[in-house]
Amino acid sequence: MRAMVLDAPGRPLRAAGIARPRPGPGQVLLEVSACAVCRTDLHVADGELPHPKLPLVPGHEIVGRVAAVGPGAARFREGDRIGVPWLGGACGVCAFCGSDRENLCDRARFTGYDIDGGYAEQTLADERFCFRIPEGYPDLQAAPLLCAGLIGYRSLAAAGDANRLGLYGFGGAAHIVSQVARYQGRTVFAFTRPGDDAGRRFALECGADWAGGSDETPPEPLDAAIMFAPVGALVPVALKAVSKGGTVVCAGIHMSDIPSFPYSILWGERSVRSVANLTRRDGEEFLKIAPLVPVRTEVEAYPLERANEALQALREGRVRGAAVLQNRF
Repeated sequence: MRAMVLDAPGRPLRAAGIARPRPGPGQVLLEVSACAVCRTDLHVADGELPHPKLPLVPGHEIVGRVAAVGPGAARFREGDRIGVPWLGGACGVCAFCGSDRENLCDRARFTGYDIDGGYAEQTLADERFCFRIPEGYPDLQAAPLLCAGLIGYRSLAAAGDANRLGLYGFGGAAHIVSQVARYQGRTVFAFTRPGDDAGRRFALECGADWAGGSDETPPEPLDAAIMFAPVGALVPVALKAVSKGGTVVCAGIHMSDIPSFPYSILWGERSVRSVANLTRRDGEEFLKIAPLVPVRTEVEAYPLERANEALQALREGRVRGAAVLQNRF
């Protein structure tokens, strides 16, 4: 089957013909129709996340139809349309798993990192970590929900009941979470790259109440800020923008180093926290909320063979919404 393969970090993906996988116990085999391109894929390809499985088929925002089920798999039937997220498995017995924090499991396995992912015609997944795709979402529009949407949703929950919400970095995740935040009655302040007029317009189209560069001060203090941009230097900037008692949520799996900053901008019971991965509960909750908003995803489609172009466009900040790889059968 066709696949795009990472042989070593720092190298372009290689178009390859690889063996078609067979589902083992508890697994499902998916005929992949769409796989969104995530910034985490960039971090893996660029070597910023260490020790991926190599060679590796990246991709963890996967939508497809069940082509076959392995022994003991009973959640889905052939033909069901399902999605595969970043969290591909967890041990189920550790203290984290036992306290609904499987996202922190030390033995967790991740799609497109420890497990071959969706930059291919077919892929395998543990059926316990897959989700049914809500009706009304075409495959291309559904794919970004499976990471950009889920991480955005978990980050929004970490922001608590903040009404005035700042979003730093307006890409795949922010353009989804801004819609959810507005649905919940929050006021959204979007921060884009300085001078990115197109990005500001896009943020306003997605429901932001205000949009400006990350070098600008919002028109009023924020209750919380979510950092989607993997730029550590923006953390002190966001801390200065949040009011006393406010929270800065770092949503990325990788971020450049956070520079030192004066205690005065943390004082006043402000806090900085991170969000790591996702849980299955996040997925079930978000995929119920998304059709109610309704969340609309903006996508730019690329054929599977142009995965390197999609990654480069994301790297350069040229993607409006989310890039999605599409298989045509």
